[in-house]
Amino acid sequence: MQHRRTIRFLLGNELRELTDLDPTLTVLDWLRGAERRLGTKEGCAEGDCGACTVVVGRLVDGVVRYEAINACIRFLATLDGCQLLTVEHLKRPDGTLHPVQQAMVDCHGSQCGFCTPGFVMSLYALYRAEVASPGGVPDEQRIDDALAGNLCRCTGYAPIVAAAQQLRDRTTDHIDEALPTVTRALAALADDAVVETGRDGRRFLAPATVDQLADLVLANPEATIVSGATDVGLWVTKHQKVLPTVIYTGRVAGLARITNRGDALELGAGVTFTAAKAALGGLHPDLDELLRRVGAEQVRNAGTIGGNIANGSPIGDTPPALIALGASLTLRRGTQRRTLPLQDYFLAYGKQDRQSGEFVESVTVPKLGQGDLFAAYKISKRFDQDISALCACFLVTLGDDGLITRARLAYGGMAGTPKRAAAAEAALLGRPWDATAARDAKAALAQDFTPLSDWRASAAYRLAVAGNLLLKFQAESAPGAPATRVLVQRAQAFKAGCDIASRGVCNA
Repeated sequence: MQHRRTIRFLLGNELRELTDLDPTLTVLDWLRGAERRLGTKEGCAEGDCGACTVVVGRLVDGVVRYEAINACIRFLATLDGCQLLTVEHLKRPDGTLHPVQQAMVDCHGSQCGFCTPGFVMSLYALYRAEVASPGGVPDEQRIDDALAGNLCRCTGYAPIVAAAQQLRDRTTDHIDEALPTVTRALAALADDAVVETGRDGRRFLAPATVDQLADLVLANPEATIVSGATDVGLWVTKHQKVLPTVIYTGRVAGLARITNRGDALELGAGVTFTAAKAALGGLHPDLDELLRRVGAEQVRNAGTIGGNIANGSPIGDTPPALIALGASLTLRRGTQRRTLPLQDYFLAYGKQDRQSGEFVESVTVPKLGQGDLFAAYKISKRFDQDISALCACFLVTLGDDGLITRARLAYGGMAGTPKRAAAAEAALLGRPWDATAARDAKAALAQDFTPLSDWRASAAYRLAVAGNLLLKFQAESAPGAPATRVLVQRAQAFKAGCDIASRGVCNA
């Protein structure tokens, strides 16, 4: 394998070539320390507050795509081949403010100002994705989604939302003038070499192909595999962990593919939550909504489906849904691959069925078929950007006679791993999908789970809610059932002056 020992990327329109980097040096620390770009702030150092938000441009199919990310937990070396934009890049050389910045001024969207650069960059990413594209007019819910990862203690958000709404009439962007040059520069930076850097005996490795990745993981089985670093980044910033070897998957284009297999979707392990939402959301509206509530936009742009599975967290948002759908996992070790049901990958808390030198390559998700009823529910203290206290995802299949032929009831937050409720499933098979069957399945959950109490929820609460969600599922999905789920759009909530606007959608 050919190795390149220089990290290359664009800071604005200027080329940066860096060697001998600390493998876990964050974008935020480099910007503030080496570059003295002080507009990017540190608030939480864990990807929650958005004060550190920057925008990264990546060349995809010949087009530069811009996305907001959290600089505080993103490792600098992962920017190889990208363009990095900070708040300092938005104004013109003559000092004229960018339309995003001017809208914030006009709408009085800043008070103390600490969080303002992060908001500006989130709005700029929204501007690039929606406003500057033909016909792009984001509604209030889309604006709220774009800003959900940015916290402000001063403004109450309404002036910032107003600034975002003003962008619909401001479509001039001087950064576009340099876009052809940036596109050519990023194309010139692309290669198939393994990027390697490091310091003090620690290494960062970034392969460009799946085969290179397989060889590197096999040769470095102790390495920490990183995709978006939305989890691993906190190991460094909060737990002060020292990672001897980091293998980054973000340059491996093959891991970002989504393939329609006819009766199933195959998602590479490197597919981000943002990309997965577009694909899986087409299978069922609840999948779209569940993925909309994974972290915030900055997290969804960086975090991956494979990472959410591979880390084995019992409260990861995607495994319960994928288990309920009957997903299977492909793992690779060197040139060898093996496939197993996703539910079998999780062995115990902190332990997964992954051999030394093996990595998650893809997940295959069956599509819903005739007679399939599906629902996904996330229970958390906040609607936006919160970890689940409980996640419940259900699939029930009805035969032509109306009897249940298949039941897959998967929960997160109820055990040391994401887990199916075998006793509750057995209580449903062969019966009509009615309230009596749902109540019997609810009673059987006590055989399936002995949940723990923690600061997110008590054991009694978790068990009660797990059962009540089964009743809710039956009430919503039984043949002939009336509509029971009331969705309140954010725009309506704002107009009504309702405090639900801060949470977005109320599932009543």
